[in-house]
Amino acid sequence: MNFEDTGLKPEIIKGVRKLGFEAPMPIQEKVIAAMLNHRSDLVGIAQTGTGKTAAYGLPLVHLIESGQKKVQALILTPTRELCIQVADDITKYARYSNAIEVLALYGGASIENQIRGLKKGVHLVVGTPGRLRDLIKRKKLTIKSINTIVLDEADEMLSMGFKEDLNAILAEAPDSRQTLLFSATMPREIAEIADNYMNDPIEIAVGRRNVGAETVDHVYYMVNASDRYNALKRIADVNPDIYGIVFCRTRKETQEVADKLIGDGYNADALHGDLSQSQRDHVMNRFRIKNLQMLVATDVAARGLDVDDLTHIINYNLPDGSETYIHRSGRTGRAGKKGVCITIIHSREKGKIKMIEKKIRKTFEQKLIPSGTEICEKQLFRLIDKMETVAVDEKQIEPFLPVIYKKLSWLSREELIKHFVSLEFNHFLDFYKDAPDLNILQKAKKSKKKKKSKTTHNQEFSRFFINSGSQDGLEPAYLIGLINENTKKRDIEIGKIEIMKKFAFFEVDSDYADRIIKGFENAEYAGRRVVVELAQQKKEFGVIKRNPKKKKPGKKNKKSKKK
Repeated sequence: MNFEDTGLKPEIIKGVRKLGFEAPMPIQEKVIAAMLNHRSDLVGIAQTGTGKTAAYGLPLVHLIESGQKKVQALILTPTRELCIQVADDITKYARYSNAIEVLALYGGASIENQIRGLKKGVHLVVGTPGRLRDLIKRKKLTIKSINTIVLDEADEMLSMGFKEDLNAILAEAPDSRQTLLFSATMPREIAEIADNYMNDPIEIAVGRRNVGAETVDHVYYMVNASDRYNALKRIADVNPDIYGIVFCRTRKETQEVADKLIGDGYNADALHGDLSQSQRDHVMNRFRIKNLQMLVATDVAARGLDVDDLTHIINYNLPDGSETYIHRSGRTGRAGKKGVCITIIHSREKGKIKMIEKKIRKTFEQKLIPSGTEICEKQLFRLIDKMETVAVDEKQIEPFLPVIYKKLSWLSREELIKHFVSLEFNHFLDFYKDAPDLNILQKAKKSKKKKKSKTTHNQEFSRFFINSGSQDGLEPAYLIGLINENTKKRDIEIGKIEIMKKFAFFEVDSDYADRIIKGFENAEYAGRRVVVELAQQKKEFGVIKRNPKKKKPGKKNKKSKKK
């Protein structure tokens, strides 16, 4: 199918061709047909990078009547950055259409200037929920007569706390409008919006609900928590052409990891909530033009950052929810290109990997952190490849060659190559000389070989009761997040988790038992106070000894008694 077959106006097709679009992507083909032919409400389930902005933007431009100088369509986005980007894209789609005015309305900019823009008259408004609601309250933005309203990345807007604003804006819009909702995942709150504010919406899904993109490979490395940063460095070094985002949990950790990377000579920077808007714009622009290879970011700060051609997403920490993982991983592997989503975990997080696998219906591949030798080999061959393909301008260097030849005449061909490689490569060789093995898996295998050793390590875990369960929405990932948040420590070894309807049990390293009790003293979850206390475990109070080599005594006696 070609764009000419969609029914879009010729001037829009001209703009599409100018942008280099060849044929409509699957979601574009379906949404354009639905908007032009049916005018029914629509729920679109699609990852970022699937072409959904053009899917709704092109038919919106087609439907706007330029002779009527009033707001005819409203697009809501979760962040300032996405708002600006969508407005810019739609302006490009309307390049050859008759004077269609598009205005972006978002927080952090002069509201007076935005009000002046509205007074001049616009056809289409793109905005963030908070600023749009503010302008509606001030009666500066009228949406009583709009024909179409679009909720772009609706799940992100809800996760950022815009539910009340969305409800207020949707309630203000006329019942006769067409409502389009786009989301990468389909949580319960999205279904509620569809039930309350949409009329028998048709669903268009590119891929399956709540699953990762098909073009993304999912990989994890298992290391000790203290080796996490060194593992990140090795991952970057073994992928010398990496262009990706490293996700951290907190602003503090984000800045610390970025500072370490910069100090170690990597093209990296941080993106988090403590940056001013001008600092944020500067960092994001550097990343977009590839002056930075790695952007270290929090989930909140990276929302709305839409960058193509990312090779890697690296989870320095696992997110607390599977939906967040889906959003992170969906930033790579776009437009049919391959991408890799890497997660660095410690041994107690393997259960979380299994949970995410079930959610995204994909299998993670466990890989080993590369050795120093592997990294040096990869970097060396990259250097040689660059040397082979470098453009040589003989006119420019010709005047200098006689002196260079004379200066290096005492070196043989083999010696010249050795000097060249050493000059460019000594820092890698020095750094990775005698580099330790970071893999937990390999260390475990080596320890099993020492059968002669009679000593065994009994790791002790304390078992706790918590007065929240599945009816409160508690899941293992959320419970781990609660432990991390309330203890202010993210590398506590967590053991078995059992979640019942009204309560749950969990195990942690006994060294941190007091920290758990103290940390949860004033904790809350799902709007009520959380009670955490040591649980009774058989004859021992709260303490469980793990020794896989010894069977518990008494089992044979029990069987014999039954006989």
